[in-house]
Amino acid sequence: MMQTLDKDTTAKLNLHIKFLKESLFFEPQSATLHYNLGVAYAQKGQIEEALSEMKQAVECDPKLTQAHINLGWLYLRKGDLDACIQANLRAVELDPGLHMAHGNLGVAYLQQGQYEKAIASSSRAMELMPGSAQAYNTLSAAYLHTGNSQGCAQASRAVLELNPSFAPAHHNLAVALRMEGRLQEARSHFDRAVSLGYPVDPETAADWSTLGVEEPA
Repeated sequence: MMQTLDKDTTAKLNLHIKFLKESLFFEPQSATLHYNLGVAYAQKGQIEEALSEMKQAVECDPKLTQAHINLGWLYLRKGDLDACIQANLRAVELDPGLHMAHGNLGVAYLQQGQYEKAIASSSRAMELMPGSAQAYNTLSAAYLHTGNSQGCAQASRAVLELNPSFAPAHHNLAVALRMEGRLQEARSHFDRAVSLGYPVDPETAADWSTLGVEEPA
C-alpha cells in the first residue's frame, strides 16, 4: 500500500520532480536522471509515470541494475507478473547477489502459483539477506501451498522473530500447526492473527471457533 504523503513532503517531491525534468531537457540520455525521476514519481504513487521513466532509464543504460529491480517492483504493483519476473531476472543476470530481485521473484512466482520457483527464489533472497521478513513470509506461504507444514512453520517462526505482530505469519503458522495436529497451539496463533487484523470470512471463523477446545468429560 502506498503511503499517504503530507503536504510538505509532496511539495518537496514536486520541486524535485521539476528540477529533474528541467535537467533531462539538457541531458535526455541520462539514465541516472530518468531513474531518479522514476523513484520520485513512485514515491508520489504515480505508477504509470514511474514506469515510463524506469523504462527510459534501462534504455539509456541496460546495465543499471537498480532500474531493472524498480521496474519489476512497479510491474508487481500493477499486477503484471510476467513483466515483473522478466525485469527481475534481468537484474539477477546482471548481478546474482541482488537480494531484492530474488525476493521480488519469489513474490511474483508465489502469485503465479509457481510454488517451487517461489521457494527457490525466496530461499536465495534469505541467504543474501537473512533479516528479510518478506522473503521468509513468501517462503512460508509457498511451503504452505505445497503441503510442507514443517517448512512453513519454520519460516513463519523466523518472520515472527523479526516482527512478532506480523499477522500473516501467525496465520500461516496456525495452518501449519493444524496440519500437524497441534490444535491448541494452532488456535492460539489463529486468534492472534485475527486480533492483529488478518481478514477472515465468517465461514473460516466458524471452522476455527472450536479448534483446540476440549470436549466435556
